[in-house]
Amino acid sequence: MWDLENTPADKRPLLLHFHPLVIYRFQVLKQADVVLALFLQGEHFTPEQKRKDFEYYDPITTGDSTLSGVVQSIIAAEVGYHELALRYFWDGLYVDLADLHDNAADGVHTASTGGVWSALVYGFGGFRDHGDVLTFDPRLPEDWPSLTYRITQRGTRVRVTVRASSIAFAIEEGPGLTVDVRGERHSLTQAPGASRSRWRIRATGSPARPTRRRSTAPSGRTARSSRRRCPRL
Repeated sequence: MWDLENTPADKRPLLLHFHPLVIYRFQVLKQADVVLALFLQGEHFTPEQKRKDFEYYDPITTGDSTLSGVVQSIIAAEVGYHELALRYFWDGLYVDLADLHDNAADGVHTASTGGVWSALVYGFGGFRDHGDVLTFDPRLPEDWPSLTYRITQRGTRVRVTVRASSIAFAIEEGPGLTVDVRGERHSLTQAPGASRSRWRIRATGSPARPTRRRSTAPSGRTARSSRRRCPRL
């Protein structure tokens, strides 16, 4: 496996400094492809499979692509790595605002920009649409008071508000829909006095961050990551 932690900053991204035949001899990824599958086809994986896959692939992902951080944030939040999910979210948010890849002058990274919304809604908001019923399993960061977003399904627009220990739904337009909140199904309607529904949710713990795997790579010098740390809001 490629020793990412000891790869000098002036040798990143790898594809611009090493021949593909050198890179292909190692287990290393430019972006989170397998982790993306865990998100897009999440209903086909168990929670344990998702966590084990994330713990394996995250440490060998370079993050050289701006498509990577937001996807890693979503799955990190789902499998319980809350602090890591937030760090990846900041990376995605500041790709252009702080010019983290030194190429913002060439244009906005539109996929990463859209991914920021996805990280908020699918990651911290815990929203999934894998079937007929929308599911919610929120993972709000500890220092965030709340998160509000809107979704529309089959003519029904619903406002979702996530807080540390609760999730609330308000039908803004349409007949209503059925939602699943951490395994429990609830019906939302437009009936008078029933347009806003609120349920308490349990807090979840956070494991330690996955550790990077070390091996002999084409470079042995110690250096920091090539990506600059972004400021917090």
